[in-house]
Amino acid sequence: MQLAVARFWFEGNAFSPLPTTLASFRAREWTCGPAALAAARGTESELAAVADFADAHPDWDVTVLRCCSANPGGPIEDEVLAGIRDEIVGGLAGQPWDAVYLSLHGAAIARSEPAADLALVRGVAGVTPAPIGASFDLHANLDPAIAPLLAAASGYRTYPHVDMKATAARVLDQLLRVVRGETRPRIVVHPLHLLLPSFNMRTASGPMGEVLDAARALERAPLIDVSVFGGFPYADAPSTGASVLAVTDGDRGAAEHAAGVVGDALRSRTTAFAPHLLDPGAGLRLALDGPPGLVAVTDPADNPLSGGAADTPALLRALLDARPGVPAVFAYFADAALVARAQAAGEGAAIDVTLGGRHGPSFGTGVPVHARVARLTHARFVNEGPMERGLAVDLGDSAVLDVDGVEVVVTSRVGAANDPAFFAAQGIDLAQVRLLCVKAKNHFRAAFEPLCARIVDVDCPGPASADLRSLPFRHALPSRPVRPTP
Repeated sequence: MQLAVARFWFEGNAFSPLPTTLASFRAREWTCGPAALAAARGTESELAAVADFADAHPDWDVTVLRCCSANPGGPIEDEVLAGIRDEIVGGLAGQPWDAVYLSLHGAAIARSEPAADLALVRGVAGVTPAPIGASFDLHANLDPAIAPLLAAASGYRTYPHVDMKATAARVLDQLLRVVRGETRPRIVVHPLHLLLPSFNMRTASGPMGEVLDAARALERAPLIDVSVFGGFPYADAPSTGASVLAVTDGDRGAAEHAAGVVGDALRSRTTAFAPHLLDPGAGLRLALDGPPGLVAVTDPADNPLSGGAADTPALLRALLDARPGVPAVFAYFADAALVARAQAAGEGAAIDVTLGGRHGPSFGTGVPVHARVARLTHARFVNEGPMERGLAVDLGDSAVLDVDGVEVVVTSRVGAANDPAFFAAQGIDLAQVRLLCVKAKNHFRAAFEPLCARIVDVDCPGPASADLRSLPFRHALPSRPVRPTP
């Protein structure tokens, strides 16, 4: 038996100042063949589930085609998307596959293609009659047109996403049952035409947790899978928004009914998804008035895992104005030129620099500071987890600047600062830090909730602002997104 595997994982932010190029994919994940599975073993990733499948089913030959991912950012350059699609589709063409598994995100956009995941699946379906299974991120923007192309599907059930491997395993199990003739899958995607901010989509509790409980309660024969997608509003594509996917054994009516029931459960909780965030100054005061120990203030509007460029200055400006008087860390700005300046100056040197605003003043002008080069470092580490545990991350050369007693991290490339290993790589002992300011959102909590006495989210200008009214939507429907609570 022949299983083909490919991965295309990207979340597009139409408002991000960073274009997504081939280098963006090569910097995060660009692999294929046996090396892809070898690197995935022991991690909490989709490809780790593929490696487990290969081990458990020696009667299957597993061929890994192009597997790639990029940090969330602006639309993919058209020629890059075409190259990835052509490589994957070309690798599938003319071969006697028994099944195809695709690890997708579901919110990929390109400059001329607002539904890049759908375009890839269409290409795959056009060259092979084999059943296709796909896994999706909880923030996928699913076009209903993708449903008839798939024989198996499921989405992440956790946010922060700590079940990537488990989701892929569910899809592979569905595919196996299809190939064995044990099921006759029917798949429905039910769009809800809602733009929902993701702050209150954490799945441990709250509205999304309640909706997921409703979905789990329906998963009995003939229903195989009911997945809830909160959507990613910043993609600003025609299919952007929340949806429900249902997979059933032969009974399309059951799939439509389940998707409608769960969709109604989500729709009835629409207002519960609207966040109430403090301004940066108030958030800093609340954090510092909190219990002893490490406290964190997050800036979700510039979160790199929402398409932020690690460049907006509002939180740093508020932090310096607050003069916290406690051991404080700001993470971070991505500015390769500034890292090079710090390297040229050397550790201990004083330099005058501007932090943030490198991509223009749309979200605030940069902050001029007098800094001391505290350390020259490297932002290369392996995630400790639980999210993406075992994933190697390389944000290039980096530096830690001392600005009025605040340690400011500067890296050469954009990536998430959601793992304690990021800070260890900068020579920062979190046990000695009182205030941690981070460009991050809910994924940060997976590793840091056990470490922090308090985490406060604040509302700043940025390409992933909680206030969807502040962003120039052009394509997403409907035109009235959910608004934050006043």
